[in-house]
Amino acid sequence: MLRALLLENLHPLAASILAAQGIEVTTRTGALDESELIDALDGVHLLGIRSKTHVTDKVVAAAPDLLAIGAYCIGTNQIDLTAAAAHGVAAFNAPFSNTRSVVEIALADIIALTRRLTVLDRAMHDGVWEKSAEGAHEVRGRTLGIIGYGNIGTQLSVLAENLGMSVVFYDTAEKLALGNARRLESLDELLDAADVVTLHVDGRSGNAGLFGADQFARMKPGAVFLNLSRGFVVDYAALRDAILSGHVAGAAVDVFPVEPKRRGDAFESELRGLPNVILTPHTGGSTEEAQEAIGQFVSNKMRDYLGTGTTTLSVNLPNLALDQGTGIQRIAHLHRNTPGVLAAVNATLAEHGVNIEGQLLGTRGEIGYVVTDVNSDVAPDALEALAGMPQTVRLRVLS
Repeated sequence: MLRALLLENLHPLAASILAAQGIEVTTRTGALDESELIDALDGVHLLGIRSKTHVTDKVVAAAPDLLAIGAYCIGTNQIDLTAAAAHGVAAFNAPFSNTRSVVEIALADIIALTRRLTVLDRAMHDGVWEKSAEGAHEVRGRTLGIIGYGNIGTQLSVLAENLGMSVVFYDTAEKLALGNARRLESLDELLDAADVVTLHVDGRSGNAGLFGADQFARMKPGAVFLNLSRGFVVDYAALRDAILSGHVAGAAVDVFPVEPKRRGDAFESELRGLPNVILTPHTGGSTEEAQEAIGQFVSNKMRDYLGTGTTTLSVNLPNLALDQGTGIQRIAHLHRNTPGVLAAVNATLAEHGVNIEGQLLGTRGEIGYVVTDVNSDVAPDALEALAGMPQTVRLRVLS
């Protein structure tokens, strides 16, 4: 019986897809720390997480039964992908499923901040009728500066233009501009131009500390700032100073360097209580529609990896698109990527009288993946020989 552990309150569809394949599924609402996760993974083959649970090298090394990790979110920086690959554990994420949800909350934040809705709302709840147009603007005609022009940045670009905004963007990689958006050559050039600055960068370590006091000082007086990407890319103490000084007119923040692990836990931040600041608990992609789509996408990827060996869109293994096998058995061989592995696999099969029906090989850095369909059951001594190859990381036989 294969077993799956799904953490962090994933959508029920995630569990039902796996359960329909005869997998025993255990679900938990919160995240686990390293020692808790090691204990929980005893005998577990599939792990599903979101952003709070960190899968370290130590965790992977202590979970010999683990075959795949599903990150039911966009980011994968909470997983040691290199360690997972080295132990033959595939990792999958959902790079597109919650894009629209993040874009919509970004647009809502931009309009709310530009109209100072948070300030007016607070005054009304305090019993004060603060009717004034002071500091409130239309978004039409204003310039949106997008830092990170990936899946979210590009869709935000298109919808912001539909609202009448001018769009400029900066990305370290060459990206095709959509609509009338303009690519700028430097971050400083973007900060000089933008009335609204929004971050949509990924979780690579090089983005740590990307935005600090110098960048806030460079922003146009009265501009607003959004971070719906990663908490560690922004110096929030510097953002607090910029807001209190009035240089930055408002901010929306959805991600933080340290976040509570469980719903209902206490939250602390230097941004609490500031005027015209919207704080949300890492819910940029948390709509019911997005969570359902993510649950379906990632669970399907792990299901297909177990059933056919396909690794399409895996973030740490060579990507092979595989259908159902053409032979009687399928041998999936993950190995260290050194010369001669494919020849050794084929020689071993030939020595044991096994005929090959079809074969695919892919490599990714230090990891290779060869999948072989054969026309007969492979004898145990042949499988033992393949598993005993010095380059072998993990061997699976799929019927």
